[in-house]
Amino acid sequence: MTLLHDVYAALSGTVQQLGDEEQWVVTGCTGWTVRDLVWHLHADAVRGLVAAHTPARRPADCDAVAYWRSWGSDPRADDRTRRLTRVEAGLHEFSVLRERYLEAAAAASRAVSALPDDEVVATQGHAIRAADLASTLAVEATLHHGDLVAHLEGSPAGPTASGLAEVRHVVEALLPAVLPGWSDERVALVGTGRAAPTPEEREALGDARLPVFS
Repeated sequence: MTLLHDVYAALSGTVQQLGDEEQWVVTGCTGWTVRDLVWHLHADAVRGLVAAHTPARRPADCDAVAYWRSWGSDPRADDRTRRLTRVEAGLHEFSVLRERYLEAAAAASRAVSALPDDEVVATQGHAIRAADLASTLAVEATLHHGDLVAHLEGSPAGPTASGLAEVRHVVEALLPAVLPGWSDERVALVGTGRAAPTPEEREALGDARLPVFS
């Protein structure tokens, strides 16, 4: 739960500093500008807030790693979501997008962090322990924090070290492979398709399929 608090606090600090002049800058998410990504981040914070108040009333059927296994398995649905995000983001002034994200992120962080680790909640068709829910939220926020600052000027602060370490844990578990000598940031970028592996990295990965999720 400390992980989620720290990751959300760092990302919110970066979003708080964004203004109209940055809203059209491209991000590390293909086809999305800063304003589109902020709206997507808002949606994921709302996911966490809703999950925190939705008891599953059944045993957990996935954990912090298994949650990602089916991600990206429906390219048409993913493409539709990307298009809808752009449309929805276009309905609001950037200041509104920013404030809605900051409000939802703060509420989600408080709500999820207040749950007992072993409480099972419902999210996106899954039943998942609260501690594992916190990991999924932290992993997505960490990756998108990197996406958000990828092309911004002024060297804004990137994702937290603890968030990148959690992404590494998930990526290596999904591969499955341990990648000694790789930085946490490199594991996150290559493992989620944000960077192509070098020939040496490809050799180290062996037959592993990439990305493990995007």
